[in-house]
Amino acid sequence: MTQPNPFRYFKTSPEIIRLAVMLYVRFPLSLRNVEDLLHERGIEVSHETVRYWWNRFGPMFAAEIRRRRIQSLRSSRWQWHLDEVFVKINGKTHYLWRAVDHEGEVLEAVVTKTRDRAAALRFLKKLLRRHGRPEVLVTDRLRTYGAALRQLDLQGRQQSDGRWINNRAENSHLPLRRRERAMLRFRRMRSLQKFAAVHSSVYNHFNLERSLSSRSIFRTNRTAALEEWRGLYAG
Repeated sequence: MTQPNPFRYFKTSPEIIRLAVMLYVRFPLSLRNVEDLLHERGIEVSHETVRYWWNRFGPMFAAEIRRRRIQSLRSSRWQWHLDEVFVKINGKTHYLWRAVDHEGEVLEAVVTKTRDRAAALRFLKKLLRRHGRPEVLVTDRLRTYGAALRQLDLQGRQQSDGRWINNRAENSHLPLRRRERAMLRFRRMRSLQKFAAVHSSVYNHFNLERSLSSRSIFRTNRTAALEEWRGLYAG
């Protein structure tokens, strides 16, 4: 059975929709910033149209990227770094849990209202269900990790309490923090969860480790990533 074309009821070309979604998710731009950038290219759309496109196609693009990366085994099971960060939603504190591998690939992002064992279990179960079990888990000194890992029989794989040892996970929060400032904070827990999931997939897709490769290799990888993005749901 062929997959239906998700752009079939839209008058705007798929290329413009992909461009708008990429600009909004990949870069720390507001909806009106994206509208101005498209206007500079001769494309007249409102920021509300960009919002609709992002809500409609962002999760679809992210799911397709995630499916391709999992199938090609690009995420490592050697060492995972787990960390959580405080996020304010309408003045209330929520927690964004994130897991990355040793190369900085974002594996999972989960938003919860609490930071107890139940929240850690929810995060870890979703992570293990999608990516399997790693050889080493690196965490901070939060005790709920230990309680959740004991319940999942993973305590022997935990590695923690080292200075700077979890910088890989802590640095992975920075791109989302920049987006949070551009969006003037998130207003709903559901919106944060949706954006964090989409942003993680897009970040992985365009994360080319610029500092670890020569200029020629970086240009080749960047072009390949952009071509793969333009080919999403291209038929």
